[in-house]
Amino acid sequence: MIQFIEAIFTNLNTWGLAVLTLIIGVFEFSFGLYGKEWNRNEKLLDLACYALPRLVTRPLVAYFGLKFVPFILPHSKDAFEWVPFFWGFIIICIYDDLTQYWYHRLHHEIPWLWRFHRTHHSASYMGMAMASRQNIIYTIFFSQTYLTVILVYLGLGYPALFAKGIKSLITKMAHSSIKWDKPFYEKKWLHPIAWILERTISTPATHHAHHADTINDGVGHYKGNFGNMFFLWDIIFGTALITRQYPKSYGISHYEGDEWYAQLLWPIFKSKVAGSELAANGPMVREDIVKQEGPVIHKQENKEIILETKAITPGLTG
Repeated sequence: MIQFIEAIFTNLNTWGLAVLTLIIGVFEFSFGLYGKEWNRNEKLLDLACYALPRLVTRPLVAYFGLKFVPFILPHSKDAFEWVPFFWGFIIICIYDDLTQYWYHRLHHEIPWLWRFHRTHHSASYMGMAMASRQNIIYTIFFSQTYLTVILVYLGLGYPALFAKGIKSLITKMAHSSIKWDKPFYEKKWLHPIAWILERTISTPATHHAHHADTINDGVGHYKGNFGNMFFLWDIIFGTALITRQYPKSYGISHYEGDEWYAQLLWPIFKSKVAGSELAANGPMVREDIVKQEGPVIHKQENKEIILETKAITPGLTG
């Protein structure tokens, strides 16, 4: 039984997760869950963001890392091999996800960092592909990219294998357009489980809120809900919003379809979209397109005539 479970997580970190992503991705696409917004430019970007780290970045980091680390820590090989699996697993999960929480949060709160993370928020849809939709430089400086290499060298490769596999599943399912958490909110007898679940790990409801294109509807919360595997960090650091609802729209209000290569490789390649945050001499954080909310009222001979109703988008995305 133990060997079977180990084989599952071993495969999750090689070809298994890719196959799982493909299966669920096909399901999402077949049922139109990406919507009409998933055009050629967006497909190329999602595919490149998914493939490049797995085929180039991570293999190179692993190869050169395992050759470089012995020079930095020459007497530390398998130094932590004595740590029990359970504690190794817990320590890795906490360290890995807590550092990612702050890495993620800082890219929203520090203006000059925003453009490196902007790619992850530009899509007007949610799906499994969104989990890996990142600027390549954001990915390269990801602490998790190097953590696994160091842990393997220190003798904690086995618990790291499980931690990485579980985290990958949770983050992908939190980005998925399949609202698997919805039954927990709809069925009253599942509410106690929902209360614990939504405060422990990222779910579609809490993480979709982070990808909303507005914060004015009481559901969107892109200035919070930063957790990746654990939503617990948002609870602890006061950045959580739990509504058990899903945003009606996603993305960035001023997004005008920057070229996929600019989103993948900015600032090496710049966007040709005038005024874009990724364009040459573009702003660090562009103001969102603001629309009026609620009824637009025109007065005529002391009478109020309601002409139309529009939505409003927030002031700043970063």
